[in-house]
Amino acid sequence: MVDKVTLQVLANHCRAAAENMAYTLYRTAHSTFVKETEDFTVMVMDRTGRVVAVPMDLGATWYPGMNYNRAIELVDEYRPGDIAFTNDPYSGYLATHAPDTHLWKPIFHEGEIVCFVGGHVHNTDMGGAVPASLSRSLTEIHQEGIRFPPMTLMRDGAFDEKVLAIMTMNVRKPHLNMGDLKALAGALNTGERKIQAMVRKFGARGFMDGLDGLMDYAEHQAREILRSMPDGEYVFSDYADEDGVDGNPCRLALTLTIKGDEAVLDFTGSDPQLGSSLNVPTGSDPRHTLLLVGVYYVLYTLNPQLLLNSGLTRPFTCIAPEGTVLNPAFPAAVGMRSLTCARLRSLIFGAFSLAVPERMPAAPAGSSSIVNVMTTDERTHRSVIAAINPVVGGGGGIPHRDGPNGSGADSAYLKNTPIEITETEVPIQFVRYGLLPDSGGPGRWRGGLATVMEFKVFAPNTRITVRNRDRSIFRPWGTLGGLSAETSNFIINPGAASERVLGNTDIAIAEPGDVIHIHSPGGGGRGSPLDREPERVLLDVERGYVGETMARERYGVVIANGALDNEATKALRSQLREASHRTHFHFGPERDRFESVWHARNYDALTRLLSALPVHWRFFVKTKVFAAIREAANANDVGSAFASVRRDYPQVPEIAEAAE
Repeated sequence: MVDKVTLQVLANHCRAAAENMAYTLYRTAHSTFVKETEDFTVMVMDRTGRVVAVPMDLGATWYPGMNYNRAIELVDEYRPGDIAFTNDPYSGYLATHAPDTHLWKPIFHEGEIVCFVGGHVHNTDMGGAVPASLSRSLTEIHQEGIRFPPMTLMRDGAFDEKVLAIMTMNVRKPHLNMGDLKALAGALNTGERKIQAMVRKFGARGFMDGLDGLMDYAEHQAREILRSMPDGEYVFSDYADEDGVDGNPCRLALTLTIKGDEAVLDFTGSDPQLGSSLNVPTGSDPRHTLLLVGVYYVLYTLNPQLLLNSGLTRPFTCIAPEGTVLNPAFPAAVGMRSLTCARLRSLIFGAFSLAVPERMPAAPAGSSSIVNVMTTDERTHRSVIAAINPVVGGGGGIPHRDGPNGSGADSAYLKNTPIEITETEVPIQFVRYGLLPDSGGPGRWRGGLATVMEFKVFAPNTRITVRNRDRSIFRPWGTLGGLSAETSNFIINPGAASERVLGNTDIAIAEPGDVIHIHSPGGGGRGSPLDREPERVLLDVERGYVGETMARERYGVVIANGALDNEATKALRSQLREASHRTHFHFGPERDRFESVWHARNYDALTRLLSALPVHWRFFVKTKVFAAIREAANANDVGSAFASVRRDYPQVPEIAEAAE
């Protein structure tokens, strides 16, 4: 048993070690996406691969509950100086798409492994069918780049040059991959030095027992938060706009059951495994970190003193049926799992909003467009591929203030790159970069504004990939009288005769002089906009956040010649209150129309039907059932639609009473 004072000292040392590792990687990485956007992680783990410390100031925030154990066990032998790695989503379910390359290093003391240090970098490209390796249009894992199962990358402190040669032969920009991998290896070496110092300070046994104690304490903190919530069953669903290119909505469903200091997250009712790359590979792990990222955010919101480590996952059990979008079977494509994970976080936020509405915010934007450009630099005549600024939306209105603008809530870790740096490294010219007026959901506490970015390209056949495109149809929802936010869009040559509106399309080809416009969604509003102080609305108008038309129509605030008209405002608000909505959530007209047909009863019937089919039939049948219901004149019965599908495709297995 480690006393509390020593435990706190050890916690500080472990976090400092993680911060030092992160700083080493941040300062030595080669690709813009790692050194500027900071899509990387580093962590200290125990002997079994459970995370015990992560940095707070640098890197991605998805992984405090990561467990490397299954990947660690797939490597036969570890020696001092070794580093192992993998980027295969199906080998140990550690990497979750091919560009995320995870490295881990055993730390020895007197011949015994006392812990591991590890982390990942998101490589700019891992080969595959498209530049940057990721697109919604891909249909199997083999199209998403070269994959390496867990294996030794460094033996006795030296890189395996054969492994590196295989990688460099298969990726588009090998110097970026090699630079980032070596930077991560250097970060792990930094971690090793810090761990050895801790072992000398606390003793090997005291250090290992202390790591166990840190996870026990995080578990205790998580259970305390759950005990502060009312027991109950909270049901919520949310949608990605499309389950494939020009497809149907992708539904995620959650039944959150809180009982005492434990919770079950049952995702039964979520869509079947998809024929696109939006699947989330979790390998039936009931505490897989991707299923619980939204939970980490909720817990940390309710207790900012939380220790972020694997102990947080212990009070939670996730149920994600096999063959579904949240637990796909090989060889399903998974490259765009980050889009689905964004919706998964919104799903969890919605369920907890029902449990503790007074403590939770409205929906964040939930769409982080990661923009990659592959073009030719006319100055050097060389091919260039690079990630430029992520286009991230605002946070939802929270209980005591407006949502953050531009890069808020669950995507705030994605840093922007100064446009001067991007224009130096990539032959493009920025035309516009800033906040989008009128994009945040109106509310007593306004949702954060969206980000808008426009840039011009100069070379022919410039290929633009904009992964995670979503929320072009279904809006981020408002809560407790707050309204939903504006949607996102992707446009080539906005306002010109050659304008092309691409919506959720994530791959486009641009020609010299074309202007690319991308804007994110905003965050949802919280509380009635009619309760927002008129002076605060006027300030929003003066700042350019809200236009006078929205101020009048949504907030009931009349502004004339730059000044408040208090009498007209009072009269207008009285009129608008009579028609204002009173529901917990405001989803917007698009979702309301969709759910007038695809309501809970129909989805329950569809879930029963699809779960009775073999996995390889499920997505096909879902698509055909949707089409049959669209084509039906005055019917939306799932059972009848399935019967018509079987008439057209008699190869579909018969299911007795599946949709009743």
